Amino acid sequence: MKKILFATTALVATAGMAAADVKISGYGRFGLDYNEANKNVIGRSDTNITSRLRLQFDMSTETDAGVVFNARVRMQSENRDGNPGRSAPGGDNGFNGARFGVSYGGLTVNVGNIIGAIENAPGLYTTTISTGTGIDGMDFHSLPIKGMNGVGWYWDSYDSDGMGANGIEALYTFSGFTGHVSYSRNNGGTVAGEAKGEARTAIMLTYSFSDYYVTAAYQSSENGPTRVINGKTVETTDGITFAAVGADFGQFGAKLAYGDTEEASSWTLEGNMDIGAASNVVLWVNSTDSEVSTDAADGTAYGINYQYDLGGGATLVAGYVDTAANDSQFQAGVYFKF
Repeated sequence: MKKILFATTALVATAGMAAADVKISGYGRFGLDYNEANKNVIGRSDTNITSRLRLQFDMSTETDAGVVFNARVRMQSENRDGNPGRSAPGGDNGFNGARFGVSYGGLTVNVGNIIGAIENAPGLYTTTISTGTGIDGMDFHSLPIKGMNGVGWYWDSYDSDGMGANGIEALYTFSGFTGHVSYSRNNGGTVAGEAKGEARTAIMLTYSFSDYYVTAAYQSSENGPTRVINGKTVETTDGITFAAVGADFGQFGAKLAYGDTEEASSWTLEGNMDIGAASNVVLWVNSTDSEVSTDAADGTAYGINYQYDLGGGATLVAGYVDTAANDSQFQAGVYFKF
């Protein structure tokens, strides 16, 4: 698949340093979005245009000893449910927080807007272009880590709009094994005597062999947000557990994933199949057992995603989701990368 890549190479003046690279890449996506749940929001239409344009800047340089220093920033603009992006500083149409890294051999250490150990676990997201269903993921009902009212993203992850976790992480890969540890801390208040900010520590271990992989991840948190459920105070970001097994047999693929938080436990079964040389279909079902039976995420959701490779880096995407709250969602559009 052809990829248009703009790159500039500049010689670093310091002796003993290799060339420094700056690469620009990204993608665009746009399509029609129908979301039955919008009927519950006053003034919001159930049918809208969904879109995103992302530019990504990757910079790196390598020493004579083979140590690679790198950085990444993104700029993106998007529109979902008739809401054109975020107005907060660092939001749409501006750069996000930078991630800096250093790599040598199989070891990588990143600081700043880190990836996050749970976020990097194989099998967490679906095997589609949007990593969810449809052109923009459609609220990611397929994710097996749930909180009250669905996905809360209670774990550290690379933030394409904001400043990110501003943490530190180490990743190591060797002979089918991948280990990932991440840590972040919110410094909390700005005056003496205010409470400490939240601190998150996460670990992920994955082993890949032949056409299979197994993975597990866990996050602990201190001073994080709490919620009272059934008279009991729970910590929404502490004790997050994830595990998955999956396989890719070329034309066919499958995975089973499980997630658990103090608010809900959930599992997702997914299967995908290539149809001919250009088409792919993904089917998934998710079952969530929430601590509150009236929670909108409690129950079973399922979805189907279809992709057709148009060539030249463009893909036609269509998807349908029936949520645990029995709301229907549908999207169709085009994704193209450059």
